[in-house]
Amino acid sequence: MAIVDLFCFLLFCHLVLILSAGYGNGHQDCPHSFTCGNLGTFHYPFTKAEKPDCGLLAIHDCDNPHQHRKMIQLELNGKGIVLIGVAQQNAISILDEDFHKRLQQNPCGTLKNNYSLPSPFSSLYSIHIKFNVTLFKCKQSLKMKPPTHYFNHPCPEYDYDIYYDSLPTPNSKEAHSLFSSCSVIQISTKDLTDTNDILSFVSAEMVLQVVLSNDCDQCYNHRGGQCRLDANQKFYCKEAVTIALLLVMVMIYHTRWKQKQNPTNQQIKIFLERQGPLQTKRYDYSEIKKVTNSFRNKLGQGGFGSVYKGKLPDGRYVAVKILSELKDNGEDFINEVATISRTSHINIVNLLGFCCEGSKRALVYEFMSNGSLEKFIFEENVGKTDRQLDCQTIYHIAVGVARGLEYLHQGCNTRILHFDIKPHNILLDENFNPKISDFGLAKICTRKESMISIFGARGTAGYIAPEVFSRNFGAVSHKSDVYSYGMMILEMAGRRKNIKTEVNRSSEIYFPDWIYNCLESNEELGLQNIRNESDDKLVRKMTIVGLWCIQTHPSTRPAISKVLEMLGSKVELLQIPPKPFLSSPPTSPVHLSYETL
Repeated sequence: MAIVDLFCFLLFCHLVLILSAGYGNGHQDCPHSFTCGNLGTFHYPFTKAEKPDCGLLAIHDCDNPHQHRKMIQLELNGKGIVLIGVAQQNAISILDEDFHKRLQQNPCGTLKNNYSLPSPFSSLYSIHIKFNVTLFKCKQSLKMKPPTHYFNHPCPEYDYDIYYDSLPTPNSKEAHSLFSSCSVIQISTKDLTDTNDILSFVSAEMVLQVVLSNDCDQCYNHRGGQCRLDANQKFYCKEAVTIALLLVMVMIYHTRWKQKQNPTNQQIKIFLERQGPLQTKRYDYSEIKKVTNSFRNKLGQGGFGSVYKGKLPDGRYVAVKILSELKDNGEDFINEVATISRTSHINIVNLLGFCCEGSKRALVYEFMSNGSLEKFIFEENVGKTDRQLDCQTIYHIAVGVARGLEYLHQGCNTRILHFDIKPHNILLDENFNPKISDFGLAKICTRKESMISIFGARGTAGYIAPEVFSRNFGAVSHKSDVYSYGMMILEMAGRRKNIKTEVNRSSEIYFPDWIYNCLESNEELGLQNIRNESDDKLVRKMTIVGLWCIQTHPSTRPAISKVLEMLGSKVELLQIPPKPFLSSPPTSPVHLSYETL
């Protein structure tokens, strides 16, 4: 029967290839990606100006080595805007030079006329500012008196004031009520630490996300065609039907053959279908070997397996995790794929693809050049690195991880609980921006679910919340991630492990106990890398926040959005929390527990 299937399949392919010879194709003649100077690798809907039919937004002078400034035009007959780089596959960084000059010279005068984004000259996509902030511009005659968490910048020469909500998660209903008579300005921002000058972090550098329309997304990403508008500005998809049909037949035959060879793949297929559509690419194992040059450059080793450095055909470097041990019929592995595929955030690691072939499992991630956080904060690892992180950088990393967790808990369509937040799972890029990784223990749940079950303990000894190993401490929820986060930032602040589980129990010194006593008695912390008063305040702030996060009962811990608010506050305004009554974290949890969300 298999021989008959193979013969029919080959005959069909032969006929289709003959028929397709006279037809045009979709985007087969266009590169999947391209480089532009030293700005990075770009993907659709971007294209080089020399190949306008291969995309929707053309970048000029990509191949001109004498022109260092690369320009992109976002409006029909509009001005060219300087391109700084690529942020993600569908996001770019730009600089509006004219706006930048005016902002430097006279910020109040510049914001007198509301800044607006360039309007797309096509209905095939829309443009959005990422990492923006909402400012409220109010006439001084209104004599606004908003709450204290609103920063104010007066512009008396132009008869208006600017207001900004400093809370990490602004209350839109409150703002609408307070500023109903004011103008609204949405604008890009730089990183904000502690400042009362709200215009100091307004920026002309913007990260723009280009979102394809539903029709265009279906055409390009699912049907292999090119998005077009006819003379009446109506959408149509230029595609090669016969080629698409051939590809479908190839995939059907390949899937049937693989299922017969290995029945386990049928279980995996069902599991993947249960998770919904995935955007990440599925690689063959032969492709994984090619990407890693037959696993020559090993980056690290762990209980899960090994990590190798690789390079994709488009030139991007990747980290390929090869799993050596399969558990639960591979469901933990598939769970990681399904979970991380639902995310898109600057502080969440980007999963580019996976391999699931027989007993072989691999995950393909973006390459993070500085590796994991743990090698920069623990005493035994610091001597092995070329750089020690200052307190400001450690604080920046702590804020970034909190933003990533806030996105997982509140920013996704479904709530994602990570269950394994620890320094080893925080990766750092070339600028030491943090990204949360390793979603093998994560749980996905809808916001309507009030309870989901977890079998056995999840997490790593020293970072597991009490309620995860014993239901007596309360319900497992997003507050369990907050506990793990708190243990981690205490280690970041102290540059040492909270507890070494391998030493004799009688000789343990539990760092959170010691640091709590120091804060309570207002003693000097005496920790490493505190060089001045500013460093001391940052470390004290992280310590107080960490102690709030590791409160024994989940109900007394802050949500991660509140954690971000505390990290953005002045340390003098933070109260020292009650002392947790657990003397040290559990090291061998085995209990079955339930979580209420």
